[in-house]
Amino acid sequence: MNREQTSRLLQQHGAVMVLALLVIVGSLAFESFATPANAASVVVSSSFLAIIAIGMTFVIISGGIDLSVGSLFVLGGVLAAYGSPYGMLVALLLPLAVCGVVGLLQGLVIARTGMAPFIVTLAGLLGVRGLMLAISDEGATTYLVKDRAFAALGQGELLGLSHPVYITGALALLAMVLLQRTGFGQNVYAIGGNEQAAALMGVPVARTKVLVYVMSGLLAGLAGALNAARLSSGVTILGIGLELDAIAAVVIGGTLLTGGAGGITGSVAGVLLLGVIQSLINQVGSLTSAFQQVVSGVFLALVVVAQRLLSKAQRLT
Repeated sequence: MNREQTSRLLQQHGAVMVLALLVIVGSLAFESFATPANAASVVVSSSFLAIIAIGMTFVIISGGIDLSVGSLFVLGGVLAAYGSPYGMLVALLLPLAVCGVVGLLQGLVIARTGMAPFIVTLAGLLGVRGLMLAISDEGATTYLVKDRAFAALGQGELLGLSHPVYITGALALLAMVLLQRTGFGQNVYAIGGNEQAAALMGVPVARTKVLVYVMSGLLAGLAGALNAARLSSGVTILGIGLELDAIAAVVIGGTLLTGGAGGITGSVAGVLLLGVIQSLINQVGSLTSAFQQVVSGVFLALVVVAQRLLSKAQRLT
């Protein structure tokens, strides 16, 4: 294996390797780490962030960013609980419709006006959070999930794992096929690599960008709805900083912030890596949960530096 192939392997699968290493170290250091119950806890708690990270992967590969997903996650949960008295279909479709429209509007503004995604989605973050507060009377009203079938979607289990884990796995497989095996996926890579060159080659830049942000909005709303089903209520205090966790997981998973490179497998591995770090900190016992943010931040900084070094090494070969 030459130097270029080694660099690509580390960039694409480095998160998986580090994840495997941490699991081995944790299993050797703590007896309660490598238990089915702890593994199930990590996977279940990571599933909602993974759904958001899947959408964020498409956005970042296209060269954009979406800061509104944390607010959409909360809004999706509140709308799902709000609509649950009218049945499971309403509880699912209401958050998907609203969050999808928000993603559509953000995508149209970014694609048609050329405004920076950072600014547009920051405005989306504030606007969506304001909408959520208006629906919940400044957070004073907590809507409870009243439809049993919808609650079972988040609380039911199969083979020891809750339903959201299987939904996340199915979405990840679908996203991998969409990104790697379809023209739409190739367009996303082309736009992130060089937007001007992609436009000259006939790639529908604006349409692809809009679809990417619609996907991100839909997946954030779905994650919020599933979380509401799991908790049996639309909790308004969740989701703060979740957009940063999603971005961190995607970048740790090997997706370049500059766009044009990355994949779903790495993003899911990045989410699990954050979950395993949290679990290891819990195993230590003497460290608070806040320390997880410190470790994640250091890890993210190291990954970004490593990505730059690997990209430089690939250019020199």
